[in-house]
Amino acid sequence: MSFFGTKPTGISWLVVGLGNPDKKYQKTRHNAGFMALDEMAASLSADVTKKKFDALVGEAVIAGQRVLLMKPQTYMNLSGTAVEKAASFYKIPPERIIVLFDDISLPPGKLRIRRKGSHGGHNGIRNIIDYLQSDQFPRVKIGVGEKPHPSYDLADWVLSVFKQDELEAVQQAAGHCLEIVELMIKGQTDKAMNLYNS
Repeated sequence: MSFFGTKPTGISWLVVGLGNPDKKYQKTRHNAGFMALDEMAASLSADVTKKKFDALVGEAVIAGQRVLLMKPQTYMNLSGTAVEKAASFYKIPPERIIVLFDDISLPPGKLRIRRKGSHGGHNGIRNIIDYLQSDQFPRVKIGVGEKPHPSYDLADWVLSVFKQDELEAVQQAAGHCLEIVELMIKGQTDKAMNLYNS
């Protein structure tokens, strides 16, 4: 037994940020999940650059648990392929897969934490549910703002670049995701909801 306690064994959680891999998508609304994961990785001094499971991955220890941080490189609508590969490799149940992603029903920078649920029209989440055959995975929704008017094309909207004030709000929200994930891993999801749900 070391002075610092026992080291965690095996990867026991996946934390997945959703987005599109090309540089042109970097500051678009659909990449809020990537932004949040990058922010977490920076705070943890984790290097999310290894190519595995059709994703960029890196390991970190959060709340005493070994976690795989993951950015699927399959494009948003096929995110489930990467998530399912990693989950099946490490034998991780849906309840231990936390997904960070954009939500157009919330104002930019607002957060909403859910234990599980439907895809709500989000194609990345829809694909993960299809591949995992389960909607029982926890998630952190990051508000990116709704379409300016109902007739605006949804794909055009989610692939549009944030305005500067929106970007700042989303980056600030991304800065809270590590604490949220820590609480969720500790089994304190209710506390995370109380603190951060808008």
